[in-house]
Amino acid sequence: MNKHSVWNRDLAAERHFALNRRQFLRGLGVTVALPLLESALGPVARAAAPAAGAATPAGVPLRMAFVYFPNGAHQNYWWPTGEGANFQLGRTMAPLAPLQRSIQVLGGLDHKNATAGNDGAGDHARANATFLTGARARKTDSADIRVGVSVDQVVAQRVGHLTRFPSLELTCDAVRKSGRCDSGYSCAYQHNLSWASPSTPMAPEANPRLVFERLFGAGAPGERRENFRQRQQTQKSLLDFVLDDARSLQGRLGRNDREKLDEYLTGVRDIEQRIQRAEGFGELPDPRTETPAGIPAGYGEHMDIMYDLLALAFETDSTRVATLLLAGDGSNRSYPQIGVPEGHHYCSHHRNNSELMEKIGEIDHYYMERFARFLTKLGQTKDVDGRSVLHNSMIVYGCGNSDGNRHTHDNLPIVLAGGGGGQLNPGRYVKLGGQPMSNLFLSLCDRMGATGVERIGDSSGRLKVV
Repeated sequence: MNKHSVWNRDLAAERHFALNRRQFLRGLGVTVALPLLESALGPVARAAAPAAGAATPAGVPLRMAFVYFPNGAHQNYWWPTGEGANFQLGRTMAPLAPLQRSIQVLGGLDHKNATAGNDGAGDHARANATFLTGARARKTDSADIRVGVSVDQVVAQRVGHLTRFPSLELTCDAVRKSGRCDSGYSCAYQHNLSWASPSTPMAPEANPRLVFERLFGAGAPGERRENFRQRQQTQKSLLDFVLDDARSLQGRLGRNDREKLDEYLTGVRDIEQRIQRAEGFGELPDPRTETPAGIPAGYGEHMDIMYDLLALAFETDSTRVATLLLAGDGSNRSYPQIGVPEGHHYCSHHRNNSELMEKIGEIDHYYMERFARFLTKLGQTKDVDGRSVLHNSMIVYGCGNSDGNRHTHDNLPIVLAGGGGGQLNPGRYVKLGGQPMSNLFLSLCDRMGATGVERIGDSSGRLKVV
């Protein structure tokens, strides 16, 4: 074998080594990305906070979350009596009574793009898909899904750089991005609230353990920060080694391979920058609570623990934008724990059967109890300004179906909780008279400091009364 053959053999081996390492780093990029999104409110985040909008005047972060319950609501039990500040909560919202001055009940918000139009059946899929996008979902059960960018991602794309997690997507239901679900609509519509682009859903996480470890790292309380530091140091060492090794090859490669290597190095540098960004946020939060064991057997416990994780994420400023899908619209889950062995979807088509209507009322009340518990927790958690996290939040709770029996999408059941850092006017029942729900989204974008948003879905303007 001559020297050129030896050199070519060695170069081929080095090329193979470099390409394999690039593939490994792409895999590593997933692992590296996770700790970059774990955070507490650090000096970098505070310094980067804009003077208005995304933070209160005191420099306190403003949070925004959207919580979805399925299959509409029992209309007679949902809506309060009275109006303005003089309103009385109905049967479904009774658990919110201690929090009445921290909520707004919003009537008269519509999602016309969730109606059938020329698309026929599929109201549950459209209810889910339209809820945060305001857009009409393309009727397909193939890969050509299309709806719109959801309001949470509109905000995350503008202010998400202020926290380790630009946004957080949670669910207590199945996680599906393909397959056929509702009358020719892809399952992606029914099992995702958040959309980064018209064709890209942000898959939510259902496992509390995985959510916790993404937010705060693995290990027991007191061990997580050290585990995180060790992981960062390992990643740094790997990246330094790979960069040095790859640069040594550059002068010995042909043009095409140099281009490939340059693309590779760009990816490595991106990982470097993400690690540096994570370090800039300061110490990793380490809540004095045990890591959840996984998905609980009981649905109520599952909801409670996901709400608790969302509360922790807000308290530690790990993110300021979140969604929680309690169940996809059309869910036929039963609730034997509250005396409803029948499926939810079955009960929602009650056809004015009084027994089924009562059971829908019980299910709605059960969901509201869990939500009230979450709001109470936020209300009891002090923020850095001495006010509560609830005061510095905007939490939308609702459904893209109004009356599940008739599949209507006007006068949606919506509660807006929190004070928005002093920018909202809670303690009221507001009748808005038939406006696109997307108008509410524009107003929330303004309060979050997400500037330059002129339209979301079918919006026609901004709500000025919230």
